[in-house]
Amino acid sequence: MKQKRKLARNVWYEVRTAINVGEPLFRLPWAVVLLYRVLLETKGLYPFEIRGLELDEAWLTFYIKPADGFQLPKIMQWLKQTFSARFNVITGRTGHLWGERYESWILAGEPPERVKEADWATVKTTAEMPIPVDTTYTLTWDNPRSPGITLKAEISVKNAPKPASPPG
Repeated sequence: MKQKRKLARNVWYEVRTAINVGEPLFRLPWAVVLLYRVLLETKGLYPFEIRGLELDEAWLTFYIKPADGFQLPKIMQWLKQTFSARFNVITGRTGHLWGERYESWILAGEPPERVKEADWATVKTTAEMPIPVDTTYTLTWDNPRSPGITLKAEISVKNAPKPASPPG
């Protein structure tokens, strides 16, 4: 049985989540662009501070301080579901994209000094880059069940990535 997540007001959380079966999706530049677009939209929906945004092939790690600490599950649910849905539409995949539940820890104080605030200008610039739709990407995955990704030539209007808005 999963333990109940610990939540509190006015605190920083360290959050870590992984792509299912360790597929290195963040090696794909367009996947990073898509993630940044979704992150900007999330920032527009839920007020929060974020530091130490780190993408490591199949892992997403960061420190986050929601305006209301109890909104962390909503923020993470929206971020992960929206990214998954759009990624699956673009690639024609089905099924789960993220692994198990995200991990979160409440920090005793501020994030470590070495951790910098997210550079929203870079995130916004990256998010504005085009995502190719007529290209085939073949990667050697660590998992033989995933032979490669072929992008669909069309994206439905309903699920098309929305233009990024500046962070609030």
